[in-house]
Amino acid sequence: QFEINWDFDDALVTADRHAFFKYLVKSVAQRHGLRATFMPKPFQATTGSGCHAHVSLHDETGANVCADSSGTLGLSATARHFVAGVLDEASALCALTNPTVNSYKRLNASGTNSGSTWSPASATWSGNNRSALVRVPDERRFEVRLADSAANPYLLPAALAAAGLEGLEAGAEPPPPAVGNLYEAAPATAKCLPRHLSTALAALNLSEGLRRQLGDGFVDSYVKLRKAHLADFSRQVSPWEREQYLDA
Repeated sequence: QFEINWDFDDALVTADRHAFFKYLVKSVAQRHGLRATFMPKPFQATTGSGCHAHVSLHDETGANVCADSSGTLGLSATARHFVAGVLDEASALCALTNPTVNSYKRLNASGTNSGSTWSPASATWSGNNRSALVRVPDERRFEVRLADSAANPYLLPAALAAAGLEGLEAGAEPPPPAVGNLYEAAPATAKCLPRHLSTALAALNLSEGLRRQLGDGFVDSYVKLRKAHLADFSRQVSPWEREQYLDA
């Protein structure tokens, strides 16, 4: 398993790079008789594959507007409003950023051989704390650690922008930053993330904010498509089920 990073750019440029990168890696692996996967949780005891997004906000002149030394964690009101929107819509966002049945074996996962899952379990934000959903490593950006590698490279930034815009337009403020190991003890007020795709789809379907930003047509079509995926999964019989129930 490898962590891959590339320089920041406009959201659409980054989405193009993301899509091309996945195609490139799979093609090179195949050429060498190997198989590269971006599956969120291919093995039970190993860490899942996330797709963390580092976000910075800029005005029409291109100037970064995230920093304010007097703001919480060094973020400006603009950045905090955006973060608040992401946290408020976290459950609904999961349907877009964590779009498969397998995605939810990475989210809320139990411990792995590495000692950590590196995936959030609740809608929290913090400073340089990799157990939070939103990490603030410095005053010019914040990292959203929700998505996994099955996320559509174009829907991922669109979904984050939609949630952030809701927070901006409402002037929402996030809760106080969480501290400590949030895998083990998140604040009691922090919303838990969905444990199943069906729960995330229900949250997206009911999200007035994401419907307002992304459009009813898109949300309705997307929910219908992923429900069909979920229905297909529910008809499958796994080796684990046969092992558990064959002698029932």
